[in-house]
Amino acid sequence: MTSATTTTATAPARPGPAAGRADVLAGTGTLIRFALRRDRVRLPVWVLALFLGTLATANSYQELYGAPEDRAKAAESMGSPASLAMSGPRHYLDDYTSGAMLGHQMLGFTAVLVGLMSVLIITRHTRAEEETGRAELLRSTVVGRHAHLAAALSVAVLANLLLAALLALGLSGLGVEGIDTAGSLLYGADHAAAGLVFAGVAAITVQITAHARGASGMALAVIGVAYVLRAAGDSGESGALSWLSPIGWVQRTHVYVDDDWWPLLLCLALAVACAATGFVLSTRRDVGAGLRPEKLGSPVASNALGTPVGFALRLHRGMLVGFGAGLFLMGAMYGSILGQAEDMLKDIDELQEALARIGGSSMAESFASMVMVVITVVAAVYVVMAALRPRSEETAGRAEPLLATGLSRGRWVGGHLAVAMGCGTLVLLTAGLGFGVAGAASTGDAVLLPKLVGAALAYAPALWVTAGVAVVLFGWFPRASAAAWIVPVYAFVVGYLGQILQFPDWMNNLSPFGHVPRLPAADMDWTPLLVLTLVAAGLVWLGLAGFRRRDLETK
Repeated sequence: MTSATTTTATAPARPGPAAGRADVLAGTGTLIRFALRRDRVRLPVWVLALFLGTLATANSYQELYGAPEDRAKAAESMGSPASLAMSGPRHYLDDYTSGAMLGHQMLGFTAVLVGLMSVLIITRHTRAEEETGRAELLRSTVVGRHAHLAAALSVAVLANLLLAALLALGLSGLGVEGIDTAGSLLYGADHAAAGLVFAGVAAITVQITAHARGASGMALAVIGVAYVLRAAGDSGESGALSWLSPIGWVQRTHVYVDDDWWPLLLCLALAVACAATGFVLSTRRDVGAGLRPEKLGSPVASNALGTPVGFALRLHRGMLVGFGAGLFLMGAMYGSILGQAEDMLKDIDELQEALARIGGSSMAESFASMVMVVITVVAAVYVVMAALRPRSEETAGRAEPLLATGLSRGRWVGGHLAVAMGCGTLVLLTAGLGFGVAGAASTGDAVLLPKLVGAALAYAPALWVTAGVAVVLFGWFPRASAAAWIVPVYAFVVGYLGQILQFPDWMNNLSPFGHVPRLPAADMDWTPLLVLTLVAAGLVWLGLAGFRRRDLETK
């Protein structure tokens, strides 16, 4: 008799809920280390720049407003609605110590910068990874669905906590009257709270669109709306609109005045809610896709898209519209206080001295010349981003297929440069229009409109030199292309802060913006503008020559 042996296959046990939760975060630790390795230069530069800039500002307040009567005069000059819109809540003026000045005048501005840092961290390590195809490659291994977003948020948290710790230690160790340890801890926590909120916002925007630039643009638009709501609320009587803004929340801590911690709970709750929403939305789309469906394009490309300039303009149009609108509003905000410039600054001796060195027939013209540097630096940020677009196209692998056709290297890069330089000038014109229209309305002097538009356009050659520096780095030293950011940063530090802190003239001469006539206060001088134009042309030629000689980075 033959005995039959029956083998029963046993199904593998299904993982429980705990295992499922672990799987979706598999590889998060490795991705965090990888992100920190990639950002080993970028993050320290961001954090140290914010930290050192804050310390330098706190020291300058101590030097400029060391006496109680000087601070009282400054508080009086900052009490107008326009000044409060540019700074912060009126309650800081009740006890205007050096610490209160720091929280009043700097916190809203630096919260925007911290938000920008956080947004770029999230988009760089999530949507940009999907756009280049690296995320799909990693997800094919033992990497969970939520690992990329969790790693990006973790890096953003670490960066913001590091900044908060440095600010708390650095400010408390300055020994400046009015800047104590408890307030410094809150001041650092304010920055971390603002950064985490906008990191959470970016966690949502990266799910909506399939492109990193679109995700960054939407998140930056949220930052802009938050700033506008804060400004509108602080300039009003009730301040209700400020409570709709995370920037308003961190300023409502009244750091160095009342040291209220509870508004940070609102920031923490919003940050957690936004991050959780981002995780949920990520499960409702495919890798590389966005929740918002792509629009169907025309079956036939327009004639403009067949040219290098038209194609580059198509790629840059979103950023161009954003910067144009933002600079118009920025110019209008500064223009709205021109009529009050004399009353605002009459008791601030250091600013009076800086404005006297600039010259001008009126305080409004002198102040407008100083503010024009800030507006131009923001326009230079756009120019650097646009001029470095060929580098991002190259590293993403999109340049090689284009250059494999009949399109020459010079025409391809030249198209992006034409857009960077031409649209940079257009952005300047837009800022000048906003500045001029609002300035003419606030002063009642219609002549200011053409003067301020001309003053803005006078900086166009300096913007062209900035683009030239970027293309030289791209052509000859592509891995060092990010060094082009030194030009606008240096221009702001020396051209704006240097006027107040009285930096030596030779430092200003190292910046292309330092050679532009300080219109409308100064007389027009065409010679430096012609020289800057020739320098820009030489830099562009040199950069294109370098790009023709080197190999492409291929994927």
